[in-house]
This record gives sequence, C-alpha cells and structure tokens, in this order.
Amino acid sequence: MGVIGEQIKKYRIQKKYTQEKLGSLIGVTTQAVSKWERGGTPDAEVLPQLADVLGVSIDALFGREEQDIQLVLSKKLCKMPGDEAFRCAFNYCWSLIVGLTGDENISENFFEPFTGDAGGKSDRRADFFAKILRDDGMTLARLSNELRYFFLMVRPHNDNMLSYFESEEAIRQVFALFADKKILKIFFYLYTVSNIPVTSSLISKGTGMELNDVERCMKTLCDKKIVHPMKIASIEGEINSYIIRFEANVLPLLCYADEIAKECPYPTFGLCDREKPIF
Repeated sequence: MGVIGEQIKKYRIQKKYTQEKLGSLIGVTTQAVSKWERGGTPDAEVLPQLADVLGVSIDALFGREEQDIQLVLSKKLCKMPGDEAFRCAFNYCWSLIVGLTGDENISENFFEPFTGDAGGKSDRRADFFAKILRDDGMTLARLSNELRYFFLMVRPHNDNMLSYFESEEAIRQVFALFADKKILKIFFYLYTVSNIPVTSSLISKGTGMELNDVERCMKTLCDKKIVHPMKIASIEGEINSYIIRFEANVLPLLCYADEIAKECPYPTFGLCDREKPIF
C-alpha cells in the first residue's frame, strides 16, 4: 500500500465511511476506492473533491504534515460564506475544548455530536454547556442548537488576575449599570434595530418609556462609552441620535449573565483539575 492509499484509508475510517460510501460521495466506484487503498493513485482532478470529502488538505493525502495549522484554517474560513464560516469556526472551537482535556477518548466520544446541530434537531430548545477549568487556563462554550459561543482564557503570567482588572469598584459599577431595569430595557431595544442611529423619541416609542427617562439613560450610556452620540440634520434643526459602539462588550456579558440566570445548568461535560485559586 502506498502513502496516499494509507492516508485515504486512515481518513476514511476516521470519518466512519465504508469504501462504498466514500465512492458515492465523490462519484466513483467502490472498486476505485479499493484500488487506491491498495496502492493506486487517484486522478489529479479527483484529489480536491477527495480531500474536501475527507475534511483534509491535499498535502495530508500525500502524508505531508501541515506546516502552519493556523494559516490553513484561516485560509479555509476565508473561502466560506459568512454564516458557514462562523459555524465552521465554532466547530474548530469545540475541537479545541475536547482537545484541551488531554484525553483522546473524550475527543472521540464528544467531537462528533456537536460538529452538526448541537443536541440534535429533535429538541430545538436544548441548552448544553462544556467547561474546562485547569491551572493552565479555562474554556467554556454554549452548545445550543441556535445559540453558540466560546470563551478561552490562557493563564496570565501573573497569577493575581485581579491585578489586570480596572478595580473592584469599577467592576461593581458595571453590574450596577445593568441592574437599572430602564437601561437594560433600552439596551435590549437597541439590539432589535439595525446598525443605524436612533433618536430618543424612537427609543421612547419602542420601549414605552418616558422621553426624559430615555434621555437620562442615554446620557449615562454615552458617559460609559457604550453608545455613541450623533447629530442628525433635519428641517427642524439638529436632532440627537445614538448608536451602539462597535466595540461594546455588552452582548457577551448578557450571554454569561443568562447562564447564571439559568442557575448554573449542568454542562454537557466538565473538567476541573485546577489546584490554584482563580484570583
């Protein structure tokens, strides 16, 4: 068996494809696949499709190690449509989580179920969480059918993580800001409109809040640099408007707050072997 035949067989088995299944996916006979695995070489025009079906590069089919996996992944994502690229990127993130367990058996058991629709299509409201907490760092991910996100933190060189934070009081003020139900209501509303400036009167209409309350809240959000004030010219003169700043990190904060609100749901799997304190 030649190198390419060994590689085709290896990746076919990893995909759990029979020779017949692989042949049908690329439009050749079972005998052709068998011939390749016994030492034959696929025609050059078949190689790109064969690599795509097996989920590897053409170099990998010839037994050549990828020199830069980051470059390979980035190039692959660049060629995909936006929605497909984001979903594929999340699958890579999921592979990072299972790989960081350091247990190949866990990788085998947990990788497959979540590279498609997490939780299966039968339960569209299923929420699953994966969390790893180790001395070297931590990861967590939400693996719902439609809502998926990923977080990875490498352990800082300085074990006193609080030294990287602005201050305990500054953190408290952030939580106090979103404890204001009117501000939170406005923020939920701002995420329902397109990425265009909106006026106080439109926010008032959309939230059912008094105009003076809206203007008070918007001033606070502008002071915190969470929204950006803008002027719109009209026949009546300049009108104040607002837009969420592109770099605002509120949405991730809301996602993790929702996890806490769900009262610490059990993860799909969790691993905690951290001995050092987090702070």
